[in-house]
Amino acid sequence: MSLGWFESPEHIRWLATHTHALLRAGKLSMVPAGFGWIGPDGEVDQDRGVALWITGRMTFCFSLGTLLGIPGCRKYADHGVRSLARSLKDNQYGGYYSLVECGFDEEGRAIPRDKQSRKECYQHAFVLLAAATAVAANRPGATELLRDAMEIHERYFFDESYGLPIESFACDFTDPEEYRGINAAMHCVEAYLATADATGDVTWLERAVQIIDFAVNVQARNNSWRIPEHYDAGWHVDVNYNMDQPNHPFRPGGVTPGHGLEWARLTAQARAALIARKLPAGEWMLPAAEELFDRARIDGWRVDGNPGFVYTTDNNGHPLVRQRMHWTVCEGVSAAAMLRRAVLDSGRSEMDVEHYEHCYRSWVDYLEEYVIRDNGLWIHECTPENEPDNTVWPGHPDVYHGLQMTLAARMPVWPAMGQALAEGRLDRPESPEREEKPKGRRRLFS
Repeated sequence: MSLGWFESPEHIRWLATHTHALLRAGKLSMVPAGFGWIGPDGEVDQDRGVALWITGRMTFCFSLGTLLGIPGCRKYADHGVRSLARSLKDNQYGGYYSLVECGFDEEGRAIPRDKQSRKECYQHAFVLLAAATAVAANRPGATELLRDAMEIHERYFFDESYGLPIESFACDFTDPEEYRGINAAMHCVEAYLATADATGDVTWLERAVQIIDFAVNVQARNNSWRIPEHYDAGWHVDVNYNMDQPNHPFRPGGVTPGHGLEWARLTAQARAALIARKLPAGEWMLPAAEELFDRARIDGWRVDGNPGFVYTTDNNGHPLVRQRMHWTVCEGVSAAAMLRRAVLDSGRSEMDVEHYEHCYRSWVDYLEEYVIRDNGLWIHECTPENEPDNTVWPGHPDVYHGLQMTLAARMPVWPAMGQALAEGRLDRPESPEREEKPKGRRRLFS
């Protein structure tokens, strides 16, 4: 097989160029209380305040930048850890505020935007991911932050009776929401996999696999590999939820092809983590990841004649919202890279990965033409005709999806990105399942 993009030094250089640009752009989002939302003008939108999920994501990103050895990233990673542990920490009830003001009061305290806002699993998952990655980067205060975030997830958000997360609570952790969502569950999987690697505690991997089994092996398998997004408190599918809001940024009605791509990647990563730890990995996992990938591609990509993924479809795969979100195609690129690697690691031939290589090239070309800007402030949303738009995601909220996309082809399927970088696995993408035993890693917690 001729030298392909995945091995090409110039393609790796192209990826690295955009890794650096995204991190430079991300620095523009730093405010005293954390990281803010960068508006269309390239300035932080002070009116939006500091969201927990954005600060968690940006702390994750700058921790990766630190591990990559990119100068200047340590300052921003450390600012993120401090902001999560201080500015966004609720010292009265525990957990973390969803939103605070961008600055501090006269006594140097962060000002919660609304002390009555709910404690959301989705947002807290990014605290866990940020802390685990900051631990891998050996940042000060990261271990303490990770311990606290783990305790909050174990005490409130992970429901042992279902093996699935609870969506949200009132600020004082009473009044659990009746709704359950696959989006929060998905980001718990991502955070739990990183936590398992940072701590050496296999419990977090087992929890991630429980969630994947429900979402993928049960729900997706029984729905033509489309994952229902919305459920009641007993985890029964609610097909009508938010059908009047199909363009909601976090809970859109219908099915979200981009989430199918993310679940495909996470399923492959969890499988690799099980194999590396000599734990049983279900034979269903890699085939299911491939099914998810293809369903999302068929339902979402170029379905109206123009390049790009539609945002949402109905429960039968017909487009609902035809806006193109940058995060969806970024996740497609990441999933294509990870599934290609997972298939090769499993011992299958190079012919078996030509499909993923084709998708990877097509989607990277799309990003280059319509999304990527050299200054790192990528276009987050396009119209069905691929003109810049801002109906769902005005401006540039964060660099989380783009940054992972620039690294996915350079990384192994396992361990999680932070731990992989800490182990020096950049541009060494063979996964440890081919090794006699996993490489030794620091065990920070007993």
